[in-house]
Parts: sequence; C-alpha cells; structure tokens
Amino acid sequence: MAAGSAPVRFKTNYAVSRKIEPFYKGGKIQISRDGNYMFCPCGTKLNVMDIATGALVHSIEQEDQEDITSFVLSPDDEILVTGSRALLLKQWDWRENKCTRTWKAVHMAPVASMTFDSTTTLLATGGCDSTIKIWDVIKQYCTHNLKGSAGVVHIVEFHPDISRLQLFSSSMDYKIRIWNLTSSKCIAMLDGHYSAITSLTFAADGNTLISSGRDKICMVWDLNTRAAKRTIPVYESVEAAVLLPEDGDFSQLGVQKQGLHFVTAGSKGALRIWEAATAACVYTQPVPYQPVESGEEETNEHSLTNCMLVPEKNEIATVTAEHNIVLYNIQTLQLRKQFAGYNDEVLDVRFLGPADSHIVVATNSPQLKLFELATSHCQILYGHTETVLALDVFRKGMMFASSAKDKSFRIWRMNKVGEVLCLAQGVGHTYGVGTICCSRMKESFVVTCSQDSTIKVWNLPESLTSKAKAALISSPEILQAQVTEKGHHKDINSVAVSPNDKLIATGSQDRTAKLWSCPDCSLMGVFTGHKRGIWCVQFSPVDQVLATSSADGTMKLWGLRDFSCLKTFEGHDASVLKIIFVSRGTQLLSSGSDGLLKLWTIKSNECVKTLDAHEDKVWGLHSNKQDNVVVTASSDSCITLWKDVTEIELEEEQAKKEEQIMKDQELSNLLHEKKYLKALGLAISLDRPHTVLTVVKAVLKETDGRENLEKNILRLRKDQKEAVLKYSVTWNTNSRNCHEAQAVLGILLKHEAPECLLQYDGIKSAVESLLPYTAQLLSCMSDPDVVADSLLQHENVISRDWAGYCKHPCSLSSCGKT
Repeated sequence: MAAGSAPVRFKTNYAVSRKIEPFYKGGKIQISRDGNYMFCPCGTKLNVMDIATGALVHSIEQEDQEDITSFVLSPDDEILVTGSRALLLKQWDWRENKCTRTWKAVHMAPVASMTFDSTTTLLATGGCDSTIKIWDVIKQYCTHNLKGSAGVVHIVEFHPDISRLQLFSSSMDYKIRIWNLTSSKCIAMLDGHYSAITSLTFAADGNTLISSGRDKICMVWDLNTRAAKRTIPVYESVEAAVLLPEDGDFSQLGVQKQGLHFVTAGSKGALRIWEAATAACVYTQPVPYQPVESGEEETNEHSLTNCMLVPEKNEIATVTAEHNIVLYNIQTLQLRKQFAGYNDEVLDVRFLGPADSHIVVATNSPQLKLFELATSHCQILYGHTETVLALDVFRKGMMFASSAKDKSFRIWRMNKVGEVLCLAQGVGHTYGVGTICCSRMKESFVVTCSQDSTIKVWNLPESLTSKAKAALISSPEILQAQVTEKGHHKDINSVAVSPNDKLIATGSQDRTAKLWSCPDCSLMGVFTGHKRGIWCVQFSPVDQVLATSSADGTMKLWGLRDFSCLKTFEGHDASVLKIIFVSRGTQLLSSGSDGLLKLWTIKSNECVKTLDAHEDKVWGLHSNKQDNVVVTASSDSCITLWKDVTEIELEEEQAKKEEQIMKDQELSNLLHEKKYLKALGLAISLDRPHTVLTVVKAVLKETDGRENLEKNILRLRKDQKEAVLKYSVTWNTNSRNCHEAQAVLGILLKHEAPECLLQYDGIKSAVESLLPYTAQLLSCMSDPDVVADSLLQHENVISRDWAGYCKHPCSLSSCGKT
C-alpha cells in the first residue's frame, strides 16, 4: 500500500438506490394539460411519470390485476378513468393514487377507446362490442347507448363545441359516424377512407375536421356540408395527425402562409408538416437513421405510433414503435427530451461521463441508449445494423466502444454537453463481435473477440483521441486490425486488458482462459480448471492476478506468473456471468444467471452479502470511478443502480450502540432511584428479557417487594404485559428465575379476567409452556398458594373459553392438541 494512502475498508452491503424499469409497453399515452405528467399504460398498470425528472410518481393498478385496455384524463387534469378486461370502469384521484369510484362498463367486451367532453361532465366509451356508451360523470349514470358501429369502436371524440351535442366515432368499417346526442341517432357517415382511421382532429372554427388513416391519406372534411373538401396523399401509413396552432411562428418549419397546417406521424418515422389548402408537404423532419422506402413500413422499427401537442410547454410529443417517447420544440422540432419506455433484454451497461453522470446501455437492439441519470433523458445512438452485444469505456469516461452482431465495432465520444458522436468503425470479423475491451491507460487501442474464435487488436489514430480533430469528423473513420490471432476452439465470451496495457486475457466456451502479450498477441499461457465455459475474465487492479467466472457456478483467481489456481469461490447455484474487482482489488462482486449478485472478500474466500433485485440473468455489471455505486443490467429489462451503504450502516450501528449505552445508563439510574415502573417500561421497549428480569428481582428484594411488583405490573400497558408474560415463559424454565416468573404469573392471573387473558398475543403457547413447569415447581416453592389458587381459580374458565377456541372440550392441563 502506498505511504499515506487510506486503509482499505471492506464493503459489507449495497442497497438499491434507483431502478430504470419498463414503464410503457405500447398503446395510447396521454400528457397532462400542464405538461408536467405523462400517463403510460404498461400491462396491468398505468404509470404516472414526472416529465421533468423521469421519476415514477404513481403506478395505478386495478385490484383485479387485469390489463388496462383504455384510459383517459379529463381536460382539467382532475379525473382519470381506466377500463380493464374485467369490464369495469374506475375513476381515480390520480394524484393520491386512490380509486374514488368503480362501476360496470355495461359493454359486452372490453372498452377500446374513451374521451371526455370539454366540460368534463360527459364520458364516452367505445367498446369492442360495437357499441358506444355515454356517462354523466357528475350524476354517475349512463345517458346514451349508441348502436350501429361495425366492429371495434377505436375512436370516440366529442365535438369541441358542447352546444352542438355531437359525438364522432370510427370503427372497423373505416367510416366516421356523427351522432346527435339529443336524439341518440347517427345523423351522418363520412365515407372516404379505405383502411383504419387513426385520428380525428377539429379545427378551431369547429367546422373543419381532419382525419388520418393507415390508407396513406389524410382527409379534410367540411362539417357543415358533411363532405370531403380535400384528400391529401401522404405516402405513408399515418398513426396520428394534429393541427398546428394558428397563432405560432412556424416559419422554420416551412410554414409561410396563413391557413390550416397539420403534422403527421407515421410509418416512415419522421414528423411531416402539411398545408391543408394545397396538400403540399412543407417540411420533413430530419432523422438520424435512413428513412424506410415505400413498402417497408410494416417492419420499420423507427415508425411513429402517436403524436400529440403539449401547448403549455410549447412542445409536440411523439411515440415510436420501439416505445420511446420524444418531446420536441413545436416551432423548430428540435429535440428537448426523450424517454425509453421499454428496454427489452438488457445485455450490457457502463458508466459514462467525467463524473459518471450517464450510463450507456445495450438493449437487444441495434441502437444504443444513453441515459442521463439526473433527468432520465435518453439519447438513442444509431449506427449498428444488428443487436449490440457488448460495451466498454476508456479510462477518462468520455470515449467508449460497442460491438455487435453486425460483425463490427464502433468508437463513440461524448462531448461536454452530453451529445455523442460516432468517430470510427472497425469491420473484419466473420461473425458477430461478442466482446470488446478498451485500453486501460490511454485511448490508444481496443481488443475485440468474436464467435469466429479470433482476437483482433485495433489501434486508434491520434485524430480520434484529439478533441479538436474529433469534433471535425463528419463520418466514422474506418479502422483496420493490426493483429489477428486464432484464440480458442469455441466462442470467446470475454476479453480483458491489464491495467498496464501489456497483457490481454480471454475466456471461452472451451472452458479455458488464455493470457496473451499485447500488442502482438503471442500466447503466454493457458488457465485450465473450470468444468464448463468461461463467461468473464478480469485483471486485478493491484495484483498480478486474473479472475475468471464460469458456467460451472464458480469463480477462480489465477497467478499470472505460473498460471496456477490461487483460490476458488463457490456459492452461486447458477452460471456466473460477470465479475468485477471492488474495494481496491480486495473484494469481488459477481452476477449470476439466477439474477443474484454476490459480494466476496478475497482474503477469506467469504461471501459477505447476497443481493437480490433481478428476476433473470444479470448480463451487465460495472462500478463507477469512485467505487461507491454499481450498475447492473438484466434480461428482466431492468437496470439497477446500487449504492455502497457500508459506511451508512456502520454509522447507524455506531449510533445504535451509543443509544444503547445511553439507555443502559438511564436504566441504571432508574433502578438506583427506585423508579421501577419507568425501568420496566424502558427494558421492555429495548426488548431485553434479562434486563426486565433484573428489574423484577430488584423490586422483589425491596421491602414489600411483592406488593410493589404487583402495583408496577398492573400499571403497564396491555402490550407491555404481553411482553412480560412472554419473558416469564422463558424464566420459568430455569430454577434460578422461576420464583420471579411465578410472581409475575400470579399477579396476572389474580388481576386479569380470563376473557382479557385470552386476548393476549401468544397466550395459547404461553399457557401450554407454563403449565408443565409450574406443576413441577409448585411442590418446591416456599409459598405456592398464590399461584396454585390463581391457577385453580382461573383454569376452568380459561379451559372452557379455550375449548371453544381450539374446538375440543378439555382441561388446559391435559390438552395435548395444538
């Protein structure tokens, strides 16, 4: 240890400080009118998210735990209504996460759509049973039952002018129905779409309606004549269309004229702005990926499934097919914030940034996700064309590398404002690149390993490591491998670079780990001993030691000089997928395919702590630079941040000890001052039977001790008497303490009615334990009369009442039933 360095303190525990979990799995989302909260369906739950922080505020869940099929928030943000597959509607005070009303939907099938009118007095529900119900929210009854739709009613919208009393709906026959709520009749059908209609939007004048559909058209309707004014071909399947506000400046989006303009979101994955009068597209949003060509929409993972205006925040929100929710400035369409609603299977994770302010995540997708921990803002990084498999970060934390099934790896850099740019790409493996490791000292090279069983070393040019030059790179630089070596007979699962950049270690499915010199990749030695494939290899940060973890459930430490096994750690009941060194190389943290983490002290081979917060394989495990926070990533779609709570627990333990000393002193003072009632109460609150016994003995030693004990015990609360009775059961088994136990028992039997005793917690087991010892002790007690008389006096009554309790008439002293 270096002179003057602080001594290493072993870690004893980690606690979950935060979880990044799936909060949206598809369907309609809604944002509150004030723009502060987002409502996202997630199976049986409806999650309420704080947009500013990304924190989960409430998770609203129905008691029947059925999937929520539809929900709506009232225009004034006050009332939330959900509908489930159980055909129940629930009204919520969502801020308090409290259900205020439940009623039957009356539909014969689940509710597919809902909407409030502008006054929040009427609620419309469209069902999968082809009917529409309208509910009076105030008086709480069904006012209309509208029949005549074809199939599922997937859109219901009130006309914004409530005086018209009209409801618009769309169902599976691709027609828009207009319902007169005064007569409960369908007064018109707008026919023009030939595929599912996805949205209905009313212009400010109330006389114009815009509809969008999956038939790649939008239609402008005149509600006075109930005829189509214009059909606009948009050349993509449209999931939503919203009108731009008429009072805004949208000149940066190509809006040069007055009149109706609307935004469409659809299968091509980009927002587009259209001029209703001319049917011209005046603006197409640039995207960081290649837009799909016509005919590919059905498989486009970037397609948009919804969009909505957030006027209070001057924003427009979009939802992607990958369950990402993105907020843009409405006047420029510049990205403001992005949330990842669902991460699928998480394969790897690393801390990133100079102060570990971000984490970068590989999520069984070609795209990487970069989370800013303070705000939950998520950047989506495009570049790979197939699933990203592994990540690693350079020492300074600003550059990182990713490898993927597309047989390539990429180098990325994060700038000072948190934006990430791809600097370089390396191609040369013949199969997916399953693992990657960056140089430890300088940003000079990376090592990759593949399912093709080869190891490749790639040098990074100075242009990538220079911040000034890197900022000028317009497209990724193509890298060439300096060294390629056939490494193993089977897939290579893990690669590591030593702290001094002079050694490389690899672990393979062939059950061996190998040590290679760097950069020429000459073989130095083989580590053999694992019974199954090796999942992870790691160099110790301080010793000439290599750690390996295997599918055989063990971890091993190996000496780098003689390649001998120094230690074996056993304790996992499943494959050990990842290991890292913590506490300056004196401890190991491991993760398994059973979802468990284990903390090990190397010197003692001891598992200090087992941590359980995941439900599936934990593939990702990384510690921050300060070694006080760990992040894990699992196949259960969860990313968990763990905080080292060793110091906190030590401080709490020390505080408890100090408090204990203070209470012990206080107890001693109370006994000295003969304040027996307070002494009894304090000893009981500490749950210290021996101390309570000491107080009882001290009282009995006094003149008139029995009377004083009786007086003090009778002044105790019921819960305190229960505790004393429980303690007496233990005392009664020891001849040294039986007199005190019998004294306490005698007082309770003498003054407590049998009916009261029967209400005591644990009375059944207490009586059954007391009777055998009491029977033996009565003959040797100097004054058994009190207890004997009390037992005889109470036994019949207790037995009678107890017989009713245990359902077989008997005497307590002979009842062997439990």
